[in-house]
Amino acid sequence: MYNFLTGPGLWLSIGICLIGLLVRGVMYVKGLNWQVDRVAYTAYPKAGIKGAARSIFFWLLPFGTRSWRAQPFMALLFYTFHIGVICVPLFLEAHHMILQEKIGFSFFITLNQKLADILSWGVIISAVFLVLRRIALPEVRILTTAYDYFILFLSSAPFITGMICRYELGNESFWLPAHIISGEMLLIAIPFTKLSHILLFFMSRAQLGMDFGIKRGGMKGKGLAW
Repeated sequence: MYNFLTGPGLWLSIGICLIGLLVRGVMYVKGLNWQVDRVAYTAYPKAGIKGAARSIFFWLLPFGTRSWRAQPFMALLFYTFHIGVICVPLFLEAHHMILQEKIGFSFFITLNQKLADILSWGVIISAVFLVLRRIALPEVRILTTAYDYFILFLSSAPFITGMICRYELGNESFWLPAHIISGEMLLIAIPFTKLSHILLFFMSRAQLGMDFGIKRGGMKGKGLAW
């Protein structure tokens, strides 16, 4: 089971994730229509690129936007969750060993175990608070479905199972495969669920940034028809 999960299973899940994201990205770009969106994307590339870069930068910057500053606790939760979700799978030394052995590739940065533990606990604790937020706040609860809870569980399951393995809290012959399976299920789910925002966040922020950079004030008074 271990050999299959870290061999063909790993290749399959990574392949589905990357190809699926590529397809989603191409579909997103093909779906843009400057007549409908009223944004001349290609006519003003300099202003568009500047607006796109500015939008992405300030949304990635902690408390870089008014929305983040208006809800500092929630911003902290979101950043803690996403930093852990990105950094631990990519840079944990144990994951590097598997990638190097099975694929022949690994990232040059590694996390020491203590930092990986802190980030993993940050993901789990943040996920709990994000669930409580959906339950406690009426404006969020009314928009929440079982699907949203499933996505949160799917995103945090590799970290929960990973910490169980890390602290040897259960039978390793069960929890180690469970950890790998949950991680590969997460990879496979990314292109087909809301988790596709791993790519579409940047594309949508770029589109909105181009909108503001070209049309909504960025080139105000430059002879645009709108």
